[in-house]
Amino acid sequence: MRVDEQSTDPIDQILGDLPVPAPLTPEDVRLAVRAVVVHAAEEWPSGALCRNDGARFPCRLHRWGRRVLLNHGLNERQLDALIRHGNPFVHVPFPFLVNGPAPTRTPAVRPAGAAGYPARGPVPRVSAPVVRPGIRTSGSGRPVAPPATAPRWPRAS
Repeated sequence: MRVDEQSTDPIDQILGDLPVPAPLTPEDVRLAVRAVVVHAAEEWPSGALCRNDGARFPCRLHRWGRRVLLNHGLNERQLDALIRHGNPFVHVPFPFLVNGPAPTRTPAVRPAGAAGYPARGPVPRVSAPVVRPGIRTSGSGRPVAPPATAPRWPRAS
């Protein structure tokens, strides 16, 4: 079954497709990514079924997520790569532009010291801490916790 075809599942015919929100928000895009990845196709002897709910593929949520992401600006190839990636929490930029990141906005120019804001200027350089010879530091740079002398909770004995 193609993705854009109407399902023959009786529940889908009664409830219909989920509406795509007119102004897309970042939350809609995040939910759509989760919907297309979690509700991906899984091959069974009877045909392709939804991996999550066992309905005939594509289920309602997969179709909704695909429509939202297509309206967001992704193409079919990018959508298929997103599904193959398999991470439902992958970040899709908002707003999504095919040719690169969104143009940066110029910050508003404020007079120095106006409205309680500090005056802007060059950021002072911070030098690295002085390392004394003869003191060994841990290789990873992480603090080393002292060994535990007593358990943190009572033992169940």
